[in-house]
Amino acid sequence: MTAAQNLLDLYRARLGREIAVGSWTLMDQDRIDRFAAVTGDEQWIHVDPPRAAAESPLGTTIAHGFLTLSLLPMLTGSNSPDYFAAEYPGMRRRLNYGLNRVRFPAPVRAGARIRARTAVQEARTVGEGVEIVYLFTIDIEGEEKPACIAEQIFRLYP
Repeated sequence: MTAAQNLLDLYRARLGREIAVGSWTLMDQDRIDRFAAVTGDEQWIHVDPPRAAAESPLGTTIAHGFLTLSLLPMLTGSNSPDYFAAEYPGMRRRLNYGLNRVRFPAPVRAGARIRARTAVQEARTVGEGVEIVYLFTIDIEGEEKPACIAEQIFRLYP
């Protein structure tokens, strides 16, 4: 049996199941400000705490939705070499193929903690590799609605 077939079998057995829950991570104002500076999105709702306290219905600044989304590799730990070897046995490379759907149901207030939960939605063969679609849900500690729900596609090759 090939490495791709072994991986496909492993992930098909995980379909529809949550396979990981990450640690809580602080979304502080410094991280929000640095993201704003890099992306040029310096809207006051993100970078002006006094104005947000006075004018925003949330009473504080909030993280950019794309900042929250961009933290997925850190929130899932998926870029560490140990993760790759353990989760994708026999594979040599993984490519981020894109996103099917992304939603931001709730804002992440500055000072909130977030974490990612990972479920497997789909696993199929693509050429000599395997395509896996994950459903990531980014929770906000103490909140009912998640900050982000995203379907992300990865392709893995032996």
